[in-house]
Amino acid sequence: MAGLLQGKITLVTGGGSGIGRATSLRLAREGAKVMIADYIPDSAERTVKMIKDAGGEASCVAADVSVTKQVEAMVAKTVETYGRIDCAFNNAGIEGRMATTGDCTEENFDRIIAINLKGVWLCMKYEIAQMLKQGGGSIVNTASVAGLVAFEGLPAYNASKHGVIGLTRTAAMEYAQKNIRVNCVCPGVIRTPMVERLLDSGGMNETELQAGEPVGRMGKPEEIGEGVLWLFSDASSFVTGHPLVIDGGWVAR
Repeated sequence: MAGLLQGKITLVTGGGSGIGRATSLRLAREGAKVMIADYIPDSAERTVKMIKDAGGEASCVAADVSVTKQVEAMVAKTVETYGRIDCAFNNAGIEGRMATTGDCTEENFDRIIAINLKGVWLCMKYEIAQMLKQGGGSIVNTASVAGLVAFEGLPAYNASKHGVIGLTRTAAMEYAQKNIRVNCVCPGVIRTPMVERLLDSGGMNETELQAGEPVGRMGKPEEIGEGVLWLFSDASSFVTGHPLVIDGGWVAR
């Protein structure tokens, strides 16, 4: 039986770890050919090896999504390698340093916005251009429950993720009649290297985070991958402009 994405070409940014890696592996198991993009080449290469060891097909490219020329080259490399881009998961992001709104530095704010928000816009800019040429495609961006509710001490991160939801909805409306669907996922607290860094820094407490999840635990990166897979598949063909919340009930409180 063919997989849900059999023969589809997918591009995943931030594919070297966490949600990006888990999602890349899941897409590959469903038959997709995956281009892994990450600003840490070794991490991207490890994801590629994991996919190939499991019998899938993947390649990688180094890219900083906040740099226009690197994003343009990333998209061009994907098309050069596989001929098209059917699905794009714009997932790369950072948490930055924790600080209140009044104490957040301009440098920290600018860096987070450049990667988390401008980076998503740049990726969509070049992905959409390619998808228009080929007659359609599907894009999923990584937002967060921090794009729906507030997390104290992360003003720039919250602002960036609220912005991702806005960008997603805008692009979805603009290209709804061009056979391009644009959605986003809003993960809750997921056990990823990003969350581990916040815990290690003492900025967040694991017991409190788990208590904030009605299901009583953190999420797994693979659980976000399942949502991305569904949004890419034909099963969600009537879904666009949607922020899919995968959060164990966090925002339902």
